[in-house]
Amino acid sequence: MPDRAPQPVDRQLPTDEARDLISLVRDIAQHEIAPSVAEEEDAGRFPREVFTLLSDSGLLGLPYDAEFGGGEQPYEVYLQVLEELAAARLTVGLGVSVHTLASYALATHGTKEQQAEHLPAMLGGGLLGAYCLSEPASGSDAASLRTKAVREGDDWVITGTKAWITHGGIADFCTVMARTGEDGPRGITAFLVPGDAEGLSAAVPERKMGLKGSPTAQVHLDGVRVPDARRIGDEGQGFAIALSALDSGRLGIAACAIGVAQAALDEAVSYAAGRRQFGKPIADFQGLRFMLADMATQIEAGRALYLTAARLRDAGLPFAKQAAMAKLHCTDTAMRVTTDAVQVLGGYGYTADFPAERYMREAKVLQIVEGTNQIQRMVIARHLAGPEER
Repeated sequence: MPDRAPQPVDRQLPTDEARDLISLVRDIAQHEIAPSVAEEEDAGRFPREVFTLLSDSGLLGLPYDAEFGGGEQPYEVYLQVLEELAAARLTVGLGVSVHTLASYALATHGTKEQQAEHLPAMLGGGLLGAYCLSEPASGSDAASLRTKAVREGDDWVITGTKAWITHGGIADFCTVMARTGEDGPRGITAFLVPGDAEGLSAAVPERKMGLKGSPTAQVHLDGVRVPDARRIGDEGQGFAIALSALDSGRLGIAACAIGVAQAALDEAVSYAAGRRQFGKPIADFQGLRFMLADMATQIEAGRALYLTAARLRDAGLPFAKQAAMAKLHCTDTAMRVTTDAVQVLGGYGYTADFPAERYMREAKVLQIVEGTNQIQRMVIARHLAGPEER
């Protein structure tokens, strides 16, 4: 069997514009992202220049209205862009997904005046966003967050600590959920906080198993003052906005997971075709062929699942259950496929000389971020059997 180079994913795209968009993304991935991935991830370097290029290319606001600088693309297309970027480097794919999540509150619940003032820079002006919901003591139980915003005249003064914040310390703007009223979900409000606001700071980034190029840090708000004009939505509406954003954000994580899994499969197929043992390529051994077939099937099933959820969203239909299913299945698939890819490469798969071990380390975090997979199972079960008895 001859060496076989990875083949591009055969995508079903709705328009010629979408096909051109995917071609643009593949070109950027091949020439601007892929060549330096291993070195930059090892060094823990965040590729800000790549995000500037993505912004200049119109790729940081794809699902939002063109009126304010967005690409006005359906989620069906946007998610496939994320998949391509994540296959090249998860730091980039996840970063675009998080930026899109951080822009969601203003893009969907802001006033026209707020959107006109802020969205053009957020979606196409080179800015990078962070989504600040989780806290040291409130992760899965996000409704118990303690960061507080107190009204002082026409301003709000925000005090508290956010945790596990992607782009913490480098973001140009933060969408912050803070408590303005009673305990529980009805007392939370959303705010758009500038990244250079006085009193806003970040801790030293977390030392992570993988995804080392993407900074994850606590964000401290020490009396950060923002005008009421930066409050997004009504007082007490913040938690509903946050949950709505996460339904869409989970689809972004699902697409990134399939991108990582596809990259791992491509690496495994290429290696198996070129590695010879017992006088022939190891890809000719049935046990390994079946492993590759299972990996490919799981990836295709995951891609179909996230696209089904995306098409429901694009049609304006409920999609929360399908989003949770997609996040659950796709990230579990990424973990299985990357683990199998390491096995295909054998001892080489366990070394940093090949990317399989990095894919495996990166896949793990996708089962945790934006709602652990245990939380996804709870969400799915509630849709099936109703809420749990209290």
